[in-house]
Amino acid sequence: MSWFKRDKPGVETPSDGDRTVRTEGLWVKCDGCKQIIFRQDLEDNRRVCPKCGYHFRIDARDRMDLIFEGQWTEFDAELTSTDPMNFFDSKPYKARLASMQESLGMKDAILCGQGKIGNHTVNACSMELKFIGGSMGAVMGEKITRAVERSMAEKNPLVIVSATGGARMQEGVVSLMQMAKISSALMRLDEMGIPYISVLTDPTTGGVTASFAMLGDLNIAEPGALIGFAGPRVIEQTIRQKLPEGFQRSEFLLSHGFLDAVVPRHELRSYLARSFDFFVN
Repeated sequence: MSWFKRDKPGVETPSDGDRTVRTEGLWVKCDGCKQIIFRQDLEDNRRVCPKCGYHFRIDARDRMDLIFEGQWTEFDAELTSTDPMNFFDSKPYKARLASMQESLGMKDAILCGQGKIGNHTVNACSMELKFIGGSMGAVMGEKITRAVERSMAEKNPLVIVSATGGARMQEGVVSLMQMAKISSALMRLDEMGIPYISVLTDPTTGGVTASFAMLGDLNIAEPGALIGFAGPRVIEQTIRQKLPEGFQRSEFLLSHGFLDAVVPRHELRSYLARSFDFFVN
């Protein structure tokens, strides 16, 4: 029975309450190459896989920091929805908005600001996918329209970075009206000869794709981004056919004439600067 007895004190182990996994969250699995990446290496590489080049999604504020050189000024940060439909599904729309605003520190699914790209002062808008799927409601429409009007007043170029599931169903027809509102503002911008570049990221779908995301003087996208009106599964179920490999991805759209370029994240700022040099000159 001495086999089952410990005569001397053994190794002390922490109690269950003290046990922690110190490596939790330090590693990320790449959706492209399926390799394990050290999270800090991924962040240092602007959330692009250093092994295969897969582009992870980034937040709206990180995107603005990426495209602007140095400090930039935010506009219309306090605009928030008034819940025009008095909508509720699993919970009231007002409660959903309040939850998103508290967790993300934003009033709606878009940031608008002004800063420098190369030698140019540029107005830019960047969507936040985490805020109700980056959906387009009255606030997004108003903020983008104001950005367009600032560009017209100051004769500065415009960039809109899309990352969205489309129109916001909780605002009904009000959200659909934003497609026409923004598109008409961009038409006036075009008549003044002021350049607008649309940057499409993963994903860009629904009413945004069907309107201002495809109205740029240049329409460019990140590698591997999902871009389309409806998702591939919905299309397959509707037409009852198997879609081609890579359907609705950036590279497929480029080869079929829907995009002007596919630009890796590391090259985006310099690409925008060269493009504005071309347009302005």
